[in-house]
Amino acid sequence: MKAIGVVPGRPETAGVFDVPAPAEADGSLLVQGLTVGVCGTDAEIVHDGYGEVPPGEARLVLGHESLGRVLQAPAGCGFGPGDLVVGVVRRPDPVPCPFCAVGEWDLCANGRYVERGIKGAPGYGSELWRVDPEFAVGVDPALGRLGVLIETTSVVAKAWEQIERIGSRSTVIPGVALVTGAGPVGLLAALLARQRGLDTWVLDVVTEGPKPGLVADLGARYWSGPADELPVAPEVVVECTGLGPVLQGVVRRAAPNAVVALAGVSHRSHEVSGDLQAFNRRMVLGNQVIFGTVNAARRHYDQAAAHLARADRDWLARLLTREVPMEDWTQGLAKTSDDIKVTVALG
Repeated sequence: MKAIGVVPGRPETAGVFDVPAPAEADGSLLVQGLTVGVCGTDAEIVHDGYGEVPPGEARLVLGHESLGRVLQAPAGCGFGPGDLVVGVVRRPDPVPCPFCAVGEWDLCANGRYVERGIKGAPGYGSELWRVDPEFAVGVDPALGRLGVLIETTSVVAKAWEQIERIGSRSTVIPGVALVTGAGPVGLLAALLARQRGLDTWVLDVVTEGPKPGLVADLGARYWSGPADELPVAPEVVVECTGLGPVLQGVVRRAAPNAVVALAGVSHRSHEVSGDLQAFNRRMVLGNQVIFGTVNAARRHYDQAAAHLARADRDWLARLLTREVPMEDWTQGLAKTSDDIKVTVALG
């Protein structure tokens, strides 16, 4: 059986390898791997050494953004042969901490969780993989290969859930949302904003390529100028760049009572200068909230699947800009200016 893998931090080891067929102990669903998405986390694993090889293994099998077809399933589990499924990435820690104990492993407090394809567990980037039904998410058959977007969408589904929980402190419903960064995470965050009926703005530096058109076709507005010169004061912000200067501009322009979700991490270093005390004053006097969010619990995957099932499929298909064959999967690590989401075909 073939799988894509690497020794984290050693790009010369990245390739396709023979691995044993998955053991039944790995999960009662046997799944044929169809495709995996490639993202910045994969590049960081390959080039920067992020991630952990499973104990006793020589390398880490990659692929945390998955899509597969069930080949075998136990009776009564909710899945059957032919069903499309996505595998959940994170597994709760064995202790467990109070959060993992109630199924909120995305909030794990002690760091002993594992993540398939990232931290201590093989990913879904193989011809066959196994998963238990509780960690498998059903995909609407009409979505087809677009189901590979569910994992990414689960991250922004969680962000929106928390935005709305914080926003419930007021009876006033926000009307304007800003998403910073028009990559896959940002565009999907904008999709969820539009599905909520918000006047949505998307900020990105590029002025050509597919991004402006994708934003316009959502019924959202594209902004390539500085964040603090935005012609509206957003009440909700989903920050997907991880860049300090962008965050500074966003907070300066955000409306009173705004909620800012930080959903991006930059791997580039940026010197940020400013008066932290003035930043604090602005937030306190404006009743503003900034919070960080990462990963997703099971319910966020289900929310993501539902959001994608009611989205325009032609629009979603335009996010999948390039597919590379399994044997050339490392080509997906280097994005071109026209790339949004690159995927790897496993079969």
